[in-house]
Amino acid sequence: MTNDNSPTAGLDALTRTELGVRFQNLFKRPPPKSMSRPLLRRLIAYRIQEDLAGGPDRTLKQRLTRLAEDQRKGRASSPLPTLQIKPGTRLLRDWQGETHSVTMTASGFQYRNKTYRSLSMIAREITGTRWSGPAFFGLRDRKKPMEDAHAR
Repeated sequence: MTNDNSPTAGLDALTRTELGVRFQNLFKRPPPKSMSRPLLRRLIAYRIQEDLAGGPDRTLKQRLTRLAEDQRKGRASSPLPTLQIKPGTRLLRDWQGETHSVTMTASGFQYRNKTYRSLSMIAREITGTRWSGPAFFGLRDRKKPMEDAHAR
């Protein structure tokens, strides 16, 4: 649902034909004949918002282009790039009522005035069990966000 001042306001009231004209203007091609009105409306709303916000960044566009090319050629896609954490980044994690702060340094991760080579070593120090450090600090598996993990 959109508010009256939204750039996508009024799309719900448009007929399929009117949405088709908006689609043609935005995408410079006619909409597929089999596309449902609700999907057409969503695509138009997305494009309007994308145009206003500047769209995806260059890195994402390049990644998507590579994935599409891999798909076309029947190749397995390359894995996602590894997470790059810049020195000075601070990660916070609440665990059993205590907030744990880890700072990325040029030589590793600093936790309680000690430098560790990996986040997993710190997660084990905190929990006493084996954990994936990136998962423990909420840097992986965004499908299941950790409510008490914060990256800063």
